[in-house]
Amino acid sequence: MAPPDCRLHAFPEGLAFARALGRASGAGVRAVDLHRFPDGESLVRVRAPAGRDAVVVRPLDAPNERLVEVVLAADALRRAGARRVTLVAPYLSYMRQDAVFHAGEPISQRAVAAMLGGAFDRVLTVEAHLHRIRSLAQVFPVPALSVSAAPAIGRWILRSGGGGDDTVLVGPDEESAASLQAVARAAGGLRWVVGRKVRRGDREVRVTLPRVRADRAVVVDDVASSGRTIAAAAERLLGSGVHRVDAVVVHAVFARGALAALRSSGVGRVVSCDTIVHRTNAIPVAGLLAPHLGPA
Repeated sequence: MAPPDCRLHAFPEGLAFARALGRASGAGVRAVDLHRFPDGESLVRVRAPAGRDAVVVRPLDAPNERLVEVVLAADALRRAGARRVTLVAPYLSYMRQDAVFHAGEPISQRAVAAMLGGAFDRVLTVEAHLHRIRSLAQVFPVPALSVSAAPAIGRWILRSGGGGDDTVLVGPDEESAASLQAVARAAGGLRWVVGRKVRRGDREVRVTLPRVRADRAVVVDDVASSGRTIAAAAERLLGSGVHRVDAVVVHAVFARGALAALRSSGVGRVVSCDTIVHRTNAIPVAGLLAPHLGPA
């Protein structure tokens, strides 16, 4: 739980999440004031008292402006008297580019980790999109933790009628195996399978799956942006005889047209965790972060 003198400082789009985190941790919540000048620069103001332990709460979708603004908030909080400043980013952007795939590219994951590590004493997130590293501690210069969303997703699947042999969990690629297994355990030991994904561009994806025999399949993915991966998996499942396909995503990035692509592929219900504000939000995860607000 939160230390006695802890304040959560939330940007507008993180305010609902911060209030849920405050209820779960016992920390007070203050809104961060944000002004944008005509030239696009931002002015950030925090409200006193800052608290000895100050926590900035903001999902980092729309990352190119939000990253700069959370760094400005960290500076403002230190000048207002905070001794330790933590970033709670329910969605942490730029974690996918973890290698140089073509000459001349950056390793965005490491560059952003260095920037945030220079501003904050600690970083907390939910289900960071990691491939070739096992934990955020391998790239951040300060303590950093990615909390699994599996317990919350598993509870939702059980509440939505997902128990028993008539439901199978599906991961669209091999990289989803560990998190999918954790969801399956949280959902009472449901069956699960993973497929293979070949991406031929931002919006062209091919997914192959083993034979699935079930009345209902729930495709679980950590990030959905174009929706093409889940759509491809759903088409394969429905074509193999599954009667109903639902989708659960942790981070509802969802570019324009993504939900329409899912509907046209035959996906029934689409739900997401509340790490990014979206109309599909149905799975709260603030309670998973609350126990980690204390000393690292």
